[in-house]
Amino acid sequence: MSEPEIFDKKPVRVTLEPGTYFWCACGLSTNQPFCNGAHKGTGITPLKFEIGEKREAWLCNCKHSGNKPFCDGTHKTL
Repeated sequence: MSEPEIFDKKPVRVTLEPGTYFWCACGLSTNQPFCNGAHKGTGITPLKFEIGEKREAWLCNCKHSGNKPFCDGTHKTL
């Protein structure tokens, strides 16, 4: 698998508490937008990111954003 699966063509709004997160980059996780280990064997690994203070964010679900893990509107062109 060289390209990620498109999970959804719209982002998901989440409230993130301070901490470490692993964003699903393959599109196969059943715990979207976060990794559940479904990427094993795909050659695609999750993206680790840190949040310093509580905030709301729009996380990419199409897996093609140029600003991963955050949505940049790329889903509109897929």
